[in-house]
Amino acid sequence: MRKIRVWILLGCCLFAVVAVAWAQSLKKPGLWEMTSNMTWQHSPMPPGMNMPAGMKSPFSGATTTTQVCLTQQMIDKYGAPMPQTRGDCQTVNVVLKSNSMTADLVCSGRTNGKGTLESSWTDSEHTRAKVHFTGTMQMGPNTMPIEWTSESTSAFKGPDCGNVKPMPIPAN
Repeated sequence: MRKIRVWILLGCCLFAVVAVAWAQSLKKPGLWEMTSNMTWQHSPMPPGMNMPAGMKSPFSGATTTTQVCLTQQMIDKYGAPMPQTRGDCQTVNVVLKSNSMTADLVCSGRTNGKGTLESSWTDSEHTRAKVHFTGTMQMGPNTMPIEWTSESTSAFKGPDCGNVKPMPIPAN
């Protein structure tokens, strides 16, 4: 009976080691292509304000495709390509799981507020992410409420990033 317990325990340990190794192999460092679609639930653009002819408002929502160089350090910290942020924003409370991660996006400065970030991956070459952010944005002397959602997909392109430089990883 004791031998059976030992074999069951060893089997469980071996399964856990294989599961962790498999989960870590789901993400590949290298060049990734990220396609993002941002929608504004509450834009900082004052109602009735029109853009000059031929110009599109940066708050009208748009789909963008960018190249991202994902390093092993980023994989270890975040698990997947992260949406690019600008300004005084930090990704905090990161929770990594075998095929997903969650975190909070906290901004202070011209943009103040908090968002939630969710990312998941089903194989080594594809990820999905969603960020929902609510806060305020300084527009000249006025502070305007904002709310936006960004959904993105990323696809692995190859191990060589070429001319695409990795984004710095904040020390937070």
